[in-house]
Amino acid sequence: MYDAAFLDRLEAGLRGALPAWGMEAGVSLRLLTISENATFLVEDPVRGHPVIFRVHRPAYHEKEEIISELAWISALIADGTVATPRPLATVGGDLLGSFEDGGDLRHVAAFEFMSGAEPEASSSSVPWFHTLGAVSAQLHAHTRAWARPGTFRRKTWDFDAMLGHRPLWGDWRAGLGLDGPGRQVLERTSVELERRLRAYGQAPDRFGLIHADLRLANLLVDGDRLGIIDFDDCGFSWFMYDFAAAVSFFEDDPVVPDLQEAWLEGYRSQGQVTADDLAMMPVFLMLRRMLLTAWIASHAETPTAQEMGVPYTAGTVVLAERFLAEQA
Repeated sequence: MYDAAFLDRLEAGLRGALPAWGMEAGVSLRLLTISENATFLVEDPVRGHPVIFRVHRPAYHEKEEIISELAWISALIADGTVATPRPLATVGGDLLGSFEDGGDLRHVAAFEFMSGAEPEASSSSVPWFHTLGAVSAQLHAHTRAWARPGTFRRKTWDFDAMLGHRPLWGDWRAGLGLDGPGRQVLERTSVELERRLRAYGQAPDRFGLIHADLRLANLLVDGDRLGIIDFDDCGFSWFMYDFAAAVSFFEDDPVVPDLQEAWLEGYRSQGQVTADDLAMMPVFLMLRRMLLTAWIASHAETPTAQEMGVPYTAGTVVLAERFLAEQA
């Protein structure tokens, strides 16, 4: 899907949409990342600073869902809750633009540029995970207090949407390289995860609007500032799940327990972590790992999926065996 011709087509469509933001179609434009969406950096000499444009993948978020995401970001900025890029409206005052792409309507959002570098998956990031824990608690407190617009719509990331009957990111059973014995291990793991999550429940102090994708690629460190970007997967889920998302793609790294301890300590500085919450941390880690195994299979054309590939699925089975042994 993401071959040169496809990317050229996306770039051409975005250039055609730029005048809606008062930009010339011929400005400097560069692809930054591509995953669910394609993210471009646009250098506009008139503005004097770069702008980030996000071209949305079709058939994932509806227009109302994207507008709801941008509404939450705007509220977080207005309340000083988190450092995150501000959405930029078009000349006409709309937060979304669009262009036609082979019969699909591509929604486009623009954001201020935010400086910074991604933290490393190492012990050097322990202090940043303390900060991230505190920020996560502040985000969760904001969602509990914020009066959402009546039109607010975001996906619900519960068990059924992740691993169950309506998986938003595909079926984990299609995991790349997954064999019969591995499938049996993950089937038992899925049953145990569902049992634990049903028992834990979705009370308002445990379940609400979260970022849901606080992985390293969505964190920007600059000096003593931790910026958070990409609220594209934000939705309703368990608050403690935000830590599991933060260690995406390296859940089996030996540094993860230290990062979790730092995150929890930071979280406790701004919010409460109960004994029940603490007991669920391994559940959320395993849940995220299986969800990403499904995502890699259903997004095999993306650079991230190609980098992770079959070894990630094999690692998921190893983690699942360990998880089941610890639950026994």
